[in-house]
Amino acid sequence: MITSLLVANRGEIACRVLRTCRELGIRTVAVHSDADAHALHTRVADAAVRLPGSAPADTYLRGEAIVQAALAAGADAVHPGYGFLSENAGFARAVLDAGLVWIGPPPQAVEAMASKTRAKRLMGIEPLREVTESDLPVLVKAAAGGGGRGMRVVRRLAELEQALEAARAEAASAFGDGEVFVEPYVEGGRHVEVQILADAHGTVWALGTRDCSLQRRHQKVIEEAPAPGLPERLTARLHALAVRAARAVSYVGAGTVEFLVDGDRAHFLEMNTRLQVEHPVTEAVFGLDLVAEQIRVAEGHALPADPPPARGHAVEARLYAEDPAHDWAPQTGRLHRLAVPDGIRLDTGYQDGDEITVHYDPLLAKAVAHAPTRAQAVRALASALERTVLHGPVTNRDLLVRSLRHEEFTAGRMDTGFYDRHLPELTQPAPDPYAPLAAALADAHGRSRFGGWRNLPSQPQVKRYLMAGEEHEVRYHHTREGLAADGVRVVHADAHRVVLEADGVQRPYDVSRYGDQIHVNTTRLTALPRFPDPAARHAPGSLPAPMPGTVVRVAEGLAVGSPVRAGEPLLWLEAMKMQHQITAPVTGTLTALHAVPGQQVEPGTVLAVVSQTQGRGAAPTGGSAA
Repeated sequence: MITSLLVANRGEIACRVLRTCRELGIRTVAVHSDADAHALHTRVADAAVRLPGSAPADTYLRGEAIVQAALAAGADAVHPGYGFLSENAGFARAVLDAGLVWIGPPPQAVEAMASKTRAKRLMGIEPLREVTESDLPVLVKAAAGGGGRGMRVVRRLAELEQALEAARAEAASAFGDGEVFVEPYVEGGRHVEVQILADAHGTVWALGTRDCSLQRRHQKVIEEAPAPGLPERLTARLHALAVRAARAVSYVGAGTVEFLVDGDRAHFLEMNTRLQVEHPVTEAVFGLDLVAEQIRVAEGHALPADPPPARGHAVEARLYAEDPAHDWAPQTGRLHRLAVPDGIRLDTGYQDGDEITVHYDPLLAKAVAHAPTRAQAVRALASALERTVLHGPVTNRDLLVRSLRHEEFTAGRMDTGFYDRHLPELTQPAPDPYAPLAAALADAHGRSRFGGWRNLPSQPQVKRYLMAGEEHEVRYHHTREGLAADGVRVVHADAHRVVLEADGVQRPYDVSRYGDQIHVNTTRLTALPRFPDPAARHAPGSLPAPMPGTVVRVAEGLAVGSPVRAGEPLLWLEAMKMQHQITAPVTGTLTALHAVPGQQVEPGTVLAVVSQTQGRGAAPTGGSAA
């Protein structure tokens, strides 16, 4: 019987595993990098062990250090979570060789399936060896790991080598394994997967299907169970293929078999030999705790012959600290407050006041709704996200709400190209026009230039705010009755709540301020100085860092005086385990190069400057992260 368990991971999955262990009465041990010294998973565990450093390669990818941490803390089992070393057969063997219990499949099963190239061969599929024009489009994919890292779609042969190089670097950084392969890319398919759970006594459960088609950069954004609209015959075939894959490698534990569904055809993608990020939707539908089941199986218990019956529908949305309107740029900063309405499951690795850093994935939390029908679950989740209190960096919350309410999604007609088709409309700014006024009135509450209310109306007061990328100027004034503004009636105003009436409709606004950052209901504002500082503007042709990160590469031969073309990649930034290209904004000459590999940069740091050649055009997207 397991009495003490170390979680070889961080963030929300570490907190998720720790929660089940507490419920089972199992003592818990966390590991942490220096960047995670005060992270939530270290605070909720019974003990924590430091892994010196901050980069994944120096910390969470050091299997020998994690095994030593488990032994030093007196743990008798290790749970890998997902990502990092969760699909590393060598790590699984090291855990077992140290006399510890491994909460996962046997190393030989991990070895057979964790490498996507070996898994495909096991299922009778060979990756592309030589790519020709007739093979396009193709997908470059990391052989290890998951989460969309180390993946690139290639539509032109000239882009293949660059995609291979970028995918190798990203995979090596995220998983410690730079092997990649190439396979055909199916346009318009649905990403459907089957959750399996197997014991050491020959029982294999197929726990229904999940649809994970809404993805950005090949990383899932919204998932649901069961996959909607699948014919019974196709569902049965997917279940059979998943069970066959598990039995082929004598699988034990929780795993997922993934497919690309094209009409009534199913293409095997891979088998993930670990728990998935989206496992909560399966838990909700089947009434299971998959982490508890993993532990029971590792202890040698047998599963019942059949799984429990499925009930209802569950939908999960991933809240990311990122800006979908600006190439999904990851965001950092303090999470001041996060609170969801009752009835929604929230899995997170953060608490109010925690810092979101550049070192790891930008996932803030997963919100899950379960209801008797799909329509009810989708509506409940969209409404809950809309009412969630979320104060901190820019997030994808508005995108999630709009995605859940999009007619293509509500009708169950989505595919993996959903965001390619709809991202512009889903990220179109739609801020509340009264939010800046509410912010200004809350800020002005109780203020007067003369220490009290004046007998006569004052001159209008002016405040400026940045909202949805645009500047907004609002005017208000003090009267004998209090604060007033043109076009609306101020029903109530204090430092935290404002009620405005326009066209006979009263609207309440909750206002929270954190320095220059202001949240008015779900609208995020930045207070601007009354007189902007001209020195704060960048020179024409400047390439400011669009996000915090590390410069990992400068284009070969690039130097001051080099000619560059609009859209040409000049620099590569790594932020939150993803690599981002910084391209030339115009065709011209590089007149300054400040960035060097290994340099840590903050948003707005000028990396380089390009002077435009007379008569030449600008890049379609400007100098941006690609």
